[in-house]
Amino acid sequence: MRNLAKRVIFQTLNDKRSVALILIAPLLILTLVYFLLGDSDYVPTVVLDDNAPEQLVDAFKDETLEVEQALFDDPKAYIEDNEHVDAVFEMDQEGTTITLREPSTKSSKAVGEIQDALTTLNPAAEIDTSFVYGEEGQSTFDSFGFVFLSLFSFFFVFILSAMALVKERSGGTLERLLMTPIKRGQVILGYTLGYGTFAVIQSIFIVLYSIYVLGLSSLGNMAWVMLTMLLMAGTAVLFGATISVFARSELQVVQMIPFTIIPQVFFSGLIPLDLIPYGLGNLSYVMPIFYGATAIKEVMIYGSGFSGIWVYLLGLILYAGVLYLLNMRALGKYRGH
Repeated sequence: MRNLAKRVIFQTLNDKRSVALILIAPLLILTLVYFLLGDSDYVPTVVLDDNAPEQLVDAFKDETLEVEQALFDDPKAYIEDNEHVDAVFEMDQEGTTITLREPSTKSSKAVGEIQDALTTLNPAAEIDTSFVYGEEGQSTFDSFGFVFLSLFSFFFVFILSAMALVKERSGGTLERLLMTPIKRGQVILGYTLGYGTFAVIQSIFIVLYSIYVLGLSSLGNMAWVMLTMLLMAGTAVLFGATISVFARSELQVVQMIPFTIIPQVFFSGLIPLDLIPYGLGNLSYVMPIFYGATAIKEVMIYGSGFSGIWVYLLGLILYAGVLYLLNMRALGKYRGH
């Protein structure tokens, strides 16, 4: 038993990836969580009516709020037309009303600051809250369902393609295939189409199950969600192929997950990018899950069509194109040039 334990210890120490997974990966992820969930310097923007009392405006300005004044007939329409606005505050004889964009951490921060301001004026004031998108008391699944759709669409296809390609390379199948007249680009497209077939089936199942069984709500056309998930799945295949270049076994693919997949989870929409301190939110633009999750959110939460998501679809296509070129270059060494 002692000899077996020693052998396992020395084998693990000789595998640098295993050592990194055990010692370094947890520290890196904890550090990332520390930065992402640290004190945010985000300042909510609240709009008051142009005729709001000066005393009320001053009370708001004393809090951590960006205060604007404007004339508006419909606060919901005003928020829809002004993306930088987090809340519209109204106070009249009928009562006090706060209109927010959607249930989120940003909305909670805005409400908290507004309540602090009102406490100095009227501690007993009752506030009615409404949302432009979503509703108060909705489940966490309804709020973040778009995140899980994108994560599952990407993660499982990534695992399947990366492990399968490592197995084919270690078994010599890939080298024998490259000895034939087939072009490298055709090899990559062949793998992408092959695994993409399963991705299509997976996407259909996930979307239908989420909508008709779990009751996930959606304001937009689910066809755009399907298209986004298919593009994400294709990107995941190419991403898995790229990662497989650096892995010699299926175990090493799993060891890379903390460095390749888990960081993307934090930038998928679980945390509003505006709330991420130190400018780390900009890292989302180099992560494919960001583009897919944002496009799905635009459709499901805001009811957007192609005009609202084409930029994110283009981002996925460009990302897939870059991965395709990287895989072309990587396959060159297996062919000997």
